[in-house]
Amino acid sequence: MPCLPTGRRLYCRLFLFFTALLAGCMNLQTQKALQKAKTSGPDLVELEEVEFYPQKAYQCGPAALAMALQWSGLPIEPDALISQVYIPARKGSLQAVLIGAARRHGRVAYPVSGMDAILKEAAVGHPVIVLQNLGLSWYPIWHYALVVGYDLSKGDIILHSGITPYKRLSFRVFENTWARSHYWGLLVLRPDQLPAAVQQAIYLEAVLGLEQARQWSAAVVGYKTALTRWPGNLGALMGLGNSLYMLGELTGAEEIFRKACRLHPASGSAFNNLAQVLSELGRRQAALEAAQRAVNLGGPLKALYVKTLEEIQDGVP
Repeated sequence: MPCLPTGRRLYCRLFLFFTALLAGCMNLQTQKALQKAKTSGPDLVELEEVEFYPQKAYQCGPAALAMALQWSGLPIEPDALISQVYIPARKGSLQAVLIGAARRHGRVAYPVSGMDAILKEAAVGHPVIVLQNLGLSWYPIWHYALVVGYDLSKGDIILHSGITPYKRLSFRVFENTWARSHYWGLLVLRPDQLPAAVQQAIYLEAVLGLEQARQWSAAVVGYKTALTRWPGNLGALMGLGNSLYMLGELTGAEEIFRKACRLHPASGSAFNNLAQVLSELGRRQAALEAAQRAVNLGGPLKALYVKTLEEIQDGVP
């Protein structure tokens, strides 16, 4: 998404429309989130440990991502990310590109949405990248900023935004600029961290993104983190086993796939993957038994299980 160039001012006629836009009311969910925060969390949060990088013209994407990565422990500056996330033809960065870049740096890119989630994450010290439209629906000016706190008593959200650190916007103004991105937000976490408002399926999908980015070591940590929260989860066990396998840690992969088979005896994929690992470890008979069990269980991947069995029978490691 394009970003507002540094120092640019809106034309007067746009400003009039923008003023009207910001005069809108907060939605009911946001009002409830603010009321909840006032009774359950700190009144003032300001994440002083988040380093600020002022954006260059149209470079809000690299700046926001660099600040989030730096907070997560990676010493990186916006200039190093420009070639990875900035699209010159669009004069900005797409959300999917930011997510992909975070994953390539071994970080869990966890999507968040809604004021309740933003406040919960800030309260535990997690900055959140947000996408705002500082213009109008028919004249969008897309801009990435980083939420680094809030002040409930004054009714402000606090952002690292553009060329301004700890910029304050009223919750009303922020919501109206954020709503046009459908409340898009992104946490960039180390794989040993969990979001404050974590949801199992979303987190596992985020860790799967590390696998897809071939960040096997980070994925191992991410899946282990998931298993501390949801012990025995089949998706986490399979992802952990697969990541260990890709790292060449066959003994570790065998242990995890055996655990998956024990806890989920109806999972053909668990037995199929165990069979593959056992075959590569040179334990042909045990591999055949596991592969046959997968075939017997069947399911939508039965053809794959049959292929694994046939390869082991033919002596293909």
